[in-house]
Amino acid sequence: MINKGLWDQLDARLVILTIALMVIGIANLYSATINMAGEGIPFYQRQLLWFGVGALIALLVFSIDYRYYEEFAYLFYVVVLIIVVGVLAYGLVAGGGQRWIKLGFFYFQPSELMKIALILVLARYFAQHERKEGYRLRDLVIPSIIVLVPTLLIVKQPDLGTAMVLVFIFISIVLFVKIRLRSFLIIATTIFLATPLFWAVLKDYQRTRILTLLDPGRDPLGAGYHIIQSKIAIGSGGLLGKGYLQGTQCKLHFLPEHHTDFIFAVLGEEWGFLGCAIVLALYAALILWGLTRGVRTQDRFGAIVAFGVVAMIFWHVVINVGMVLGMMPVVGLPLPFLSYGGSSAVVTLIGIGLLLNVRARRYIF
Repeated sequence: MINKGLWDQLDARLVILTIALMVIGIANLYSATINMAGEGIPFYQRQLLWFGVGALIALLVFSIDYRYYEEFAYLFYVVVLIIVVGVLAYGLVAGGGQRWIKLGFFYFQPSELMKIALILVLARYFAQHERKEGYRLRDLVIPSIIVLVPTLLIVKQPDLGTAMVLVFIFISIVLFVKIRLRSFLIIATTIFLATPLFWAVLKDYQRTRILTLLDPGRDPLGAGYHIIQSKIAIGSGGLLGKGYLQGTQCKLHFLPEHHTDFIFAVLGEEWGFLGCAIVLALYAALILWGLTRGVRTQDRFGAIVAFGVVAMIFWHVVINVGMVLGMMPVVGLPLPFLSYGGSSAVVTLIGIGLLLNVRARRYIF
């Protein structure tokens, strides 16, 4: 049970922001999938179920002092890593990827859970190996290995979007804990010089996605189809949108993956620029809350955990919205609280539980 004093420390603003995004997500998902043929439970009802499960787990995560998570961070990371390895051997193959495992009557994507595991293990490492003058390159060897192993495994699935988020979480945390300027410049230069090598190791379809970003018209019925239809949907929404349930791009099935990766295009078509601005403002408020309040703790581990969760949500929003607007390659990354997906919904709510946990115990040592 959560004691009364802890309930008093529950940050109502973060809870309200989270609930607002979930309500918008369910309403938007209902509109996006109302005409989708299929048997069983409707998508919006399944998402409601996942939100309920995620909220219960988030409550459990909130109720346990986050410093206990520091003790088991390495163990949790190893367990999740083993499961990710198992996915490559025994996971479900669907949509050209091998990313899911079956747990009874539902499927779960372990790579989503790796985001939380990575945040916890990096927070523990940097909390135990503090460098007040800033980290040198040699100080980052072990953290780099920690992020590189799961990233390569997830790329193998293949799931380029999740792999990108893991790398961006790592980079964000490294900047947060402070890296020496000389070391940062060396890393940045190395990445720049290694770009041709990165291009060489990409698979053909991954190269096509990047080229399509630069010129969607080069393959309008193939690789460029998603981006073109997404831009049409958002552009046709205008200032105020066509109205709720009135979107034609998704209703007439022109817009692919409109209930998952391109759910933001549905929002833009039906609610227009104003609706998109409101949703983005809610995301911005949540992220700013994490940066201004979530990391305000004298405990280094808790501050890094809170920042890591904020970074995870931030990069999901930036990459997904950028993808839908044709500003980033299509990498198959869900939009938190809006895209359909049980694994993503649960993991995002676990992150919210961690944020609330750190915030509630910021003065307890």
